[in-house]
Amino acid sequence: MKRLALAVFLLALAAPASASAARFAVGLQDGASPRLVARQIEARTGRHVSEIGPFALTVNAVSARGLDSIRGVTWVERLRDSRRLSFTPNDPLVVNHQWYLNRIHAFDAWAQVPSLPSVRVAVIDSGIDASHPELQNQIAVGASFVASSWQSDTNGHGTFVAGEIAAALDNGQGIAGIAFPAQLLVAKVVHNDGTISPDAEAKAIRWAVDHGAKVINLSFGGMRDPDDRTRDTYSPLEAAAIQYAVSNGALVVAAVGNGDGAPSEPWGYAGYPAALPHVVGVSAVARDGSVPSFSNRDVVYNDLAAPGEDIFSTLPRALTLDTRPGCVLQGYSDCGPIEFRRGEGTSFSAPQVSAAAALLLASDPQLQPDQVAALLTGAANDAAPASGCDRCSSGHDPLTGWGVLDVEGAIQSLDGTLPAADHFEANDEASTAARIWGRRGQQIHATIDYWDDQVDVYKIKLRRGQRLVARLRGPRGTDTNLFLWKPGTRRVAGFAVDRRLLAAQSKSPGSLERIRVRAQQSGWYFLEVKAANPGAGRYSLRFRKGPRRAALRAVLP
Repeated sequence: MKRLALAVFLLALAAPASASAARFAVGLQDGASPRLVARQIEARTGRHVSEIGPFALTVNAVSARGLDSIRGVTWVERLRDSRRLSFTPNDPLVVNHQWYLNRIHAFDAWAQVPSLPSVRVAVIDSGIDASHPELQNQIAVGASFVASSWQSDTNGHGTFVAGEIAAALDNGQGIAGIAFPAQLLVAKVVHNDGTISPDAEAKAIRWAVDHGAKVINLSFGGMRDPDDRTRDTYSPLEAAAIQYAVSNGALVVAAVGNGDGAPSEPWGYAGYPAALPHVVGVSAVARDGSVPSFSNRDVVYNDLAAPGEDIFSTLPRALTLDTRPGCVLQGYSDCGPIEFRRGEGTSFSAPQVSAAAALLLASDPQLQPDQVAALLTGAANDAAPASGCDRCSSGHDPLTGWGVLDVEGAIQSLDGTLPAADHFEANDEASTAARIWGRRGQQIHATIDYWDDQVDVYKIKLRRGQRLVARLRGPRGTDTNLFLWKPGTRRVAGFAVDRRLLAAQSKSPGSLERIRVRAQQSGWYFLEVKAANPGAGRYSLRFRKGPRRAALRAVLP
């Protein structure tokens, strides 16, 4: 995304002059004479040049064409008013307790609290202290899917998560929630023993979507172990509920999981549901920028990191009074059970990303879930040894994904070219394949992402003996594969794939693929596009069907 933005900027410099002038800064080489360089710029542009210092000049001009070729000039920058003052909430515990707000630049995008439309954020968790003064006015509606009221939270986890997202801002007490436009949909799914059943989770997701959730926070997970099916907790029901949410316009954010209960720590796989398509999987970073050993790693499904140690938030007042009755900060994590006092875990990293997503959607309500995810990951600050993560590498890495959450950067990205939306999602399996029609054929433009959306599936009806020709042009530099599955196919990925139902597959390496086949039976066939190696972007898929040999081409948009 940064390279694309740079390319657009360079093209703008090379574009023909427009009628209105812009401001440009011109960098000077060491030892170059500002006066001599200024004369040359004035001769070329006909505009007055001002000196900033021995290192740079400024000029108002209709074009910067040719300025970088002047002797003594090292760079040319078009100046935009991109720096802004940030507001500081008046909530008294912000400065000394919520260190993570500065780390993620939570409020740096605005000089004062903006007026934004409300966004419904679902907290599917252990319930909430609905009478908590920080939260009571932030709740839209709630529901319980276990045998206790959603308005009580004996565990405390749900109230902690809710406070990070939506604690009342600028109310002169307590803490500040990151997503100040958020209205909470509270779904209680945690049993008294701390467990969550897949059916309660699925019902809660369905309920949240049907009540207008645009963001769904899931600060829980089950173990993923691709090497041992007996330990792997993949749930088709959970996956179906997630797909329902994505298909209906909700962004799902989930913790990648902590190493608790894993065979080793750190554990090398994100848990479920973070390891499902289109879910933004969130890991943890510490104050010093390192990645704690409890935070699960994952080569593919770790999308983003956020602070996950020493997190301070709200807790049910009944819980804090019972735990530490003499504690001053009743209703906050300092007064709670020991497991909340240092607030550590990817469970407390994920709500920060959910809150950032809500701010993006409040700023631009037309955004689609995949666009929000792309903006968040594209604006992340790449973790590296220089920032405290000794084992992090440039770009996507297993410890922090695309980097550490930057709310300000994501908000400012809205001023640039937005990532393309894929309106066929969530078509990740045969059961949710997008139907494609056309008597003779059709051309499709969509996106694929090795880290978040490896597979797209399209459903096409063929008659026995009918010929199908399909060609794919995948994102440049990405090895893409094309498969055709027979009628009766239930799954194209995972443990339960029946390879006997594979009708054809492309053989070419790289991004250009083709399948040509004659149907052996009538019915619905499944055309699968798959990203086989790291890469992401837009692809085009064109198919043609008919009783005779069909020609077909695919061209990138």
